[in-house]
Amino acid sequence: MDAAKYIWMNGEFKAWNDAQTHVLSHTLHYGNGVIEGTKAYKTEKGYAIFRLNDHTKRLIESAKMTLMKIPYSVEELNKVQVELLRKNEFTGDNVYLRPFAFLGYGVMGIYHKNAPVETVIAAWEWGAYLGEEGMRKGIKLKIVSMTRPANTSNMGKAKATANYLNSQMAKYEAIDCGYDEALLLDDQGYVAEASGASFFMIVDGELITPPSDNALVSITQKTVIEMAEKMGIKVTRRRITREEVYIADEAFLTGTAAEITPVAIVDAREIGSGSRGPITEKIQSAYFDIVFGRNKEYEHYLTYID
Repeated sequence: MDAAKYIWMNGEFKAWNDAQTHVLSHTLHYGNGVIEGTKAYKTEKGYAIFRLNDHTKRLIESAKMTLMKIPYSVEELNKVQVELLRKNEFTGDNVYLRPFAFLGYGVMGIYHKNAPVETVIAAWEWGAYLGEEGMRKGIKLKIVSMTRPANTSNMGKAKATANYLNSQMAKYEAIDCGYDEALLLDDQGYVAEASGASFFMIVDGELITPPSDNALVSITQKTVIEMAEKMGIKVTRRRITREEVYIADEAFLTGTAAEITPVAIVDAREIGSGSRGPITEKIQSAYFDIVFGRNKEYEHYLTYID
């Protein structure tokens, strides 16, 4: 990854290599931490963070779900992210921001109440998560053997670090089998989400995406639904079976990092024409118009860096 100049940690800006933690930090051993993924794009007015408040609010909510108390407000963390972008003096087209909180050094054992909460925000320049070619032509997606944990055994609504072991194992399996990304089913065999993105398919001009029954509530997914409806595309949220995915006309993934990534192949089956479909391309183009500040109707989602 590309190192930046500064990382904000517990109230102060530190040089990138000086933002360190103890090897006996609680989260390293027991997995209780929360993360966010937020992105800033270089618009004609300078950098703008997309849906900053929504992402920061979700971080605080994830911490509450996992019984961590972040000692900063949404407003304070928003200001830090803006200032971090200023101080790092980035030049690329987009910058990824990673606010997160974890349990630090001082307590060992499963019970974490007295472990100190560390709050950190990093940022770095990051290109297309699944590759530039994948954005144009579509990626290969594998429905993996690993399933998304049921609500009775996990907190899928929290963007918690522990949840991503499941995603790591799924993605490793997919790539090891020659694919680009993993698609996970839930414990009842319906589509849940990709390893780090939401799933959409298009059938007869209708945009279909699964409910967030046991998956992260996606901010990008909400954005796509909103913009698609305004574009006159019918949107339905319902359960999706594996077989339906195979015969869909088009499919794509959405997320802060994934943005709008077309799906060309699922489990060796071509989706539609086996490339980026026309509705996917239309949604992809409209999304980039929004995040790069070219659509005034959605400008309220942008926080500009003065």
